Amino acid sequence: MPQTLEELEELTKALQEKRAEIKEEINVCLGTNCLAIGNDETKKSLEKRLADKPNAQNYRIKPVGCHGLCAQGPLVIVNSVANEHEEIVYEKVKNSDAERLIDAIVGETNPDTIKDLRCETDIPFFTKQKKIVLENAGIINPDSLDDYILSNGYHALFYALTHLSPEETIEQVKISALRGRGGGGYPTGLKWESVAKAISDKKYVICNGDEGDPGAFMDRAVMESDPHRVLEGMAICGYAVGADQGFIYVRAEYPVAVERLKRAIKDAERNGLLGQKIAGTPFSFSVEVRLGGGAFVCGEATALIASIEGNRGNPRQKPPHLSDRGFNGQPTVLNNVETYANIPPILRNGGEWFAGFGTEKSKGSKVFALTGQVKHTGLVEVPMGMTLRELVFDVGGGIEGGKEFKAVQTGGPSGGCIPASLLDQPIDYESLKEIGSIMGSGGVIVMDETSSMVDVAKFFLEFCMTESCGKCVPCRVGTAQLHNLLDKFAKKEASQNDLVLLENLCQMIKETSLCGLGQTAPNPALSTLKYFKEEYIAGVKKEIE
Repeated sequence: MPQTLEELEELTKALQEKRAEIKEEINVCLGTNCLAIGNDETKKSLEKRLADKPNAQNYRIKPVGCHGLCAQGPLVIVNSVANEHEEIVYEKVKNSDAERLIDAIVGETNPDTIKDLRCETDIPFFTKQKKIVLENAGIINPDSLDDYILSNGYHALFYALTHLSPEETIEQVKISALRGRGGGGYPTGLKWESVAKAISDKKYVICNGDEGDPGAFMDRAVMESDPHRVLEGMAICGYAVGADQGFIYVRAEYPVAVERLKRAIKDAERNGLLGQKIAGTPFSFSVEVRLGGGAFVCGEATALIASIEGNRGNPRQKPPHLSDRGFNGQPTVLNNVETYANIPPILRNGGEWFAGFGTEKSKGSKVFALTGQVKHTGLVEVPMGMTLRELVFDVGGGIEGGKEFKAVQTGGPSGGCIPASLLDQPIDYESLKEIGSIMGSGGVIVMDETSSMVDVAKFFLEFCMTESCGKCVPCRVGTAQLHNLLDKFAKKEASQNDLVLLENLCQMIKETSLCGLGQTAPNPALSTLKYFKEEYIAGVKKEIE
């Protein structure tokens, strides 16, 4: 394997020449969503049919990660290498479609015979996206190191190691103005800088892959589609802050992501891209996968670290911050999957390039899991600053079944519900906070006119109540009492006093809970009280005179 950036570029060129021998790549989505509806069997059938063709060597059937348009899955994407990588997407492909699909692709039958499977790609779902983190998703084989290198993989790491000092690496991240994509939105460069400046013989890099929000699957999809990207981002961070050990914390309910990450780590180590003296430099960096038990609270930084250390995943008071006292009491950087996945393109293209996208205070793009009562559910990446209306009605295709839009919930259980009157609000950290919601990790749930907002608030409160670790009273007892109150409104058994109590209790929990779970748990109730109060009033029983 290459020891210098120049040798890596030569390898990339050799792989490009080898790939040019292939006329078309037939990419079969094997993300969890398409796997669940049988695309692995379709892939086998495609391979079997192609094997019988005399010109089979001109084609390659390749497993890929999530292409995004999950609502139309299973997806098969034909990438024409010979024709400047023109992409044709086939949707809702069944195992029984394999024969006619292959026959048409290899030119034995008229392409019109598979016209019914063609997915239009000039629709806003595709044209309004800006893919930075997802640039390889649905294109490369996540289990192929060659595929990743062919997509300029590990070039950013080699460039940083051989052309930039750790300080210069951090400076590029600061110039990019990348903010943590896990929800908090803290400037990534400043976080790295504080750990780099900490005086310690041992430092750590941790990747938070413990995605637990209802309706969210962004980080899972990135880990499944492009695992080497996450490893490269972590290694660059390790170089920048002076750490030689990294951990990826992934919930055990993500077996496909875990398997692909472990395979990627082995391949990278075997080829000298992780491990000792990477690229012939003194820098060494290794990564381990640590499995989580699926507790939502372990997405909180201090609880996550407690879990990795082998303890119960309870949060602790901050300060001390992780930059002073993180894993094993040592300075630690903790970012989520999407944040690390942004790092290689930032280093390849420069911080100013990344800062050229988005709004004044929210740069770059954001990956969202778009779900609910919207036509094009799936995984999307859009530039910061796009309005909620564009996201729901252009990218998402609008509401299904001709119903009226009612609200969109952003930020997961910690977020809030936004009404139709605020649909023209731009999507960025500040704007969402102003209207009572948050960016969160990227879950977006669209609701139509049939949705009860009291039921929505009750659902998220029930989630937070059951996921509370129980360490602090406001969260342990407060969320339970809040849920009881919401239940009374849902059953139309509440009183006028309950309405006052509900508002006061929300504020109390928000202001006195120990960690982010409790502090943000009332958000769905607060936002629905603000924008849909008439539904709560409708839940107040008539007083007997």
